[in-house]
Amino acid sequence: MMTYSRRQFLEFFGKSTVALAGISSLSPLLSSCLSSQKKMPRIPFSWKPIEPSQLDQLVLAEGLSWNLLAKWGDRIGGSEKSPLIFGTHADFTSFIPFDEKNQDEGFLWVNHEYLNPLFVSGWENKKGTKKTKAQVDQEMKVVGGSLLHVQKEFGSWTVVQDSPKAWRLDANSPIPLIAPRAIDGSKMSYGTMANCAGGKTPWKTFLTCEENYDMFWGEWDYTPEAGTQKPLSEPSIKPAERKYSWTEHVSRPPTHYGWVVEINPWTRKAKKLTGLGRFAHEAATCVVANDGRTVVYTGDDQTDECLYKFIADKPGSLETGTLYVADTIKGRWLRLTMIDHPDFKWRFKDQTDLLVQTRVAAHMVGGTPLDRPEDIEINPANGDVLVALTNNNRAGRPHGSILRIQENNNNPLAMEFKASTWIAGGPESGLSCPDNLAFDPAGNLWVTTDRSEKNMNKGELAPFKNNGLYVIPMSGPDAGQVFQVASAPMDAEFTGPTFSADGKTLFLCVQHPGDGSPSLDQLTSNWPGKAGDIPRSAVITINL
Repeated sequence: MMTYSRRQFLEFFGKSTVALAGISSLSPLLSSCLSSQKKMPRIPFSWKPIEPSQLDQLVLAEGLSWNLLAKWGDRIGGSEKSPLIFGTHADFTSFIPFDEKNQDEGFLWVNHEYLNPLFVSGWENKKGTKKTKAQVDQEMKVVGGSLLHVQKEFGSWTVVQDSPKAWRLDANSPIPLIAPRAIDGSKMSYGTMANCAGGKTPWKTFLTCEENYDMFWGEWDYTPEAGTQKPLSEPSIKPAERKYSWTEHVSRPPTHYGWVVEINPWTRKAKKLTGLGRFAHEAATCVVANDGRTVVYTGDDQTDECLYKFIADKPGSLETGTLYVADTIKGRWLRLTMIDHPDFKWRFKDQTDLLVQTRVAAHMVGGTPLDRPEDIEINPANGDVLVALTNNNRAGRPHGSILRIQENNNNPLAMEFKASTWIAGGPESGLSCPDNLAFDPAGNLWVTTDRSEKNMNKGELAPFKNNGLYVIPMSGPDAGQVFQVASAPMDAEFTGPTFSADGKTLFLCVQHPGDGSPSLDQLTSNWPGKAGDIPRSAVITINL
C-alpha cells in the first residue's frame, strides 16, 4: 500500500477539494463544489492509507480520530422511568437539520437491522432449546429504528438525551400499509425489522428498507403450479430462521414486511410504501426529475435478484407511481403492471398482488439477475447511478463489483440506459464485497464492505482481513483507485456512512461486532468495551 505525504494527499484529492475526514469525513463546505467549482479551504493534517487489519479494534488512518455517539442499550430519550433505548445492529443513518441555517443540530435516523439473540435475550442456538415469550419480547424491542436528536457543541456531536424529539420504532409499532386494498386482511402492519439501507426524500423524510424479513416471519411459497404460471391454490410457508424466529409466540403475515417505510421525523409517523414493491430492499435512493417527480432506485439484496426504479405519479409523494425492473443486458427498464405480461392475469389477482410478489413479476418480464444489489448512490458530478453488487459465490464472483447505470440523456425518467462494471472486486482493485456507498462533499466515493463473519479472513477473502472503509477518488490521476482508511473490529462491518453538511464529520455505524461468538464465555469481540464485555453495535463520529 502506498504512503502519501501531506502534499501528495492534497494533490490526490484535487486542488479544489479539502482534505480527508476520518473514515470518511472529507473536506468541509463542499455541497455546491461540483456545480460551482468553488475552491474549498484545505485542512492541514497528514494522512496515509492503512493496511488490512485482523485486530479487534477500530483502526483508522493516521491523523483521524473517532468518538462514540450511541451504542446499543444507551438512553436516547424518554424519561428515567420510561426511557427510549437505542437498538442493536445499527445500519443506515441519515441526517436532517432542524433549520437549514443551522446544520449543527437535527434528526439522525438510525436503522436497527437484526440482532444476536445470545447478547439480547440470552438464547443459545442449541438443539432442543426454544425461546420463551419473554425472550421474544426482549428481541422485538431492539430492532426497527431510532430517531435521535443530535447536536454539535465544542466540535463534537452528542445525543440530546432529554429531547422530546427522540422516537423509536420496533417490531410492534403500528404502521399503515399504503395500498389500494387490504393485504392479508389488513391495511395496518405491526412493526418493522430487518431494516438495512435507506434514503432521504426531497421533502425531508427518511426512507428505511425492510430487507431480510423472512428471517423473522418466514415467507409464503409462491412457486407456481407445474407447467403453468398459476399460483398454488394453498401456498405453504417457508419457515423463519430458527435463530431469529418469533413465530412460536407471535403470528404475523410475511406479506406485511419487505417494504420501503417512510419516516416523518417532524410528525413521528411512519407508513409502508407498497408501490415500491416487496422484496429484500436495500437502499431507496431518490433523485428529482425535471418535472418535479421523485425517482427512487432500490435493489433486492439476494443472490440473482434485481435492480428496480420507481417513478412517482406526482411531486412530493411516493404513495403512488410505477415500478420498473432493470434489464441490464439490453439496457431497458421494464414496467411491472398487470398489462405488461400475458400471463400476469393468470398469475396475480391484481396490481397489489403483483407488488406483493414483485420478484416473481420481475423475472417473468426479464429482469436481470444480479450479484446481490445493495446500496445505490448517484454521482453528483455526472448523474451516474452506482450500485454495489456485493458478491455471488454461486457464480464464482466472491468479491463482487460496482455497477454503473448511465440513463439516456442523464434523465432519471428514461426507459433506456447503459450498464457497465465500473470497478470489479478482487485483489487487483483492492476492493472485496462492496456494500454501502456515500459521496463526500468533494465528490469522492466512500465504500464499506460486507464480508460475513463466517467467511471473513478465510479462503479468497483472507487477504482483505476484517471489513473496512475505503475511499475512491472520482477525478485526477488516482481516479478509480481504492484506498483503505479504516478497519472494523472482529466480525463487524461498517454501515450507514453519512457526512455532515460541512464535511468535517462522518456518521458511521459499527454493526454486529462479535457476532461469531459461540457463547458468552467465548466472545470473539468486546468492542467498544473492555475484555469480558458483551460487544455492542454503535454509531460513531469520525472527525478531522
